[in-house]
Amino acid sequence: MYLLKEIGGIVLAGLTDTYTLSNGNKIPVVGFGTWQADGDEAYDSVLAALKAGYRHIDTAAGYGNEEFVGQAIKDSGVDRKDIFVTTKLWNNDHGYEATKLAFADSLSKLGLDYVDLYLIHWPNPVNFRSNWKEVNAQSWKAMEEFYKSGQAKAIGVSNFKPHHLDALLETAEITPMVNQIFLNPSDLQPGVVEYNDDHDILSEAYSPLGTGSVLKIPALNDIAAKYNKSAAQVVLRWSLQHGFLPLPKSVHEEYIKANADIFDFELEPADMKTIDGFHGQAELVTDPDTADF
Repeated sequence: MYLLKEIGGIVLAGLTDTYTLSNGNKIPVVGFGTWQADGDEAYDSVLAALKAGYRHIDTAAGYGNEEFVGQAIKDSGVDRKDIFVTTKLWNNDHGYEATKLAFADSLSKLGLDYVDLYLIHWPNPVNFRSNWKEVNAQSWKAMEEFYKSGQAKAIGVSNFKPHHLDALLETAEITPMVNQIFLNPSDLQPGVVEYNDDHDILSEAYSPLGTGSVLKIPALNDIAAKYNKSAAQVVLRWSLQHGFLPLPKSVHEEYIKANADIFDFELEPADMKTIDGFHGQAELVTDPDTADF
């Protein structure tokens, strides 16, 4: 059984509470994911999330929805400075010059002059599998420039395993501040989380509900009943109590609101341990070294 460390002494009151990144910047402890939300669906869901109190929106060039996300941010009436916006470099755009062009395109589509966090989406895409170390280093050099110029307030990676991070750090001037990974009770990724912790890299959790599969684990529903919460709310709370940053996604206003209602209870240590034991009971992460994209 994999057992992760539990973060003690952290009192979280709501969606505007923050973690502190290694560069001192604040990041809201829960984000709103937009993967597989297209067009008006992305616009409507981001607008609903901001209305519900989310102040952290996660998108990506590869999602194809940056324009709609950006328009929702603009139309929300929430001050730009109060919204933490993340986007990501897609697999076709690795390399120094390509990264600069891709970043400019993302800013244009979002209608923003800066993002709060810019990530390399995947470490080892098919197009660059033979020279991924070199092109990641080139992309990271460009991203360090975005950071120094203030166009990206923080920079990081996604789906990176320890050997990808080791390679990047051989040439990096700035250590990634975030590693966004597939992270939920069915896939604890202990080696990656431990590496992140050792290097002061925040572990963000995309698909924190395991694309829904985790919610089908019978024992989870027993725990949820104990706290008078849904299984999804329990899993998101579990993520917070481990010091992760979950990025739940929904296009339904009811669930968008429910996923934010996780600050009025605390899981007991025994229940945290039980949920840790769900590792391997649902789907596992796509291996970035063999993924066919």
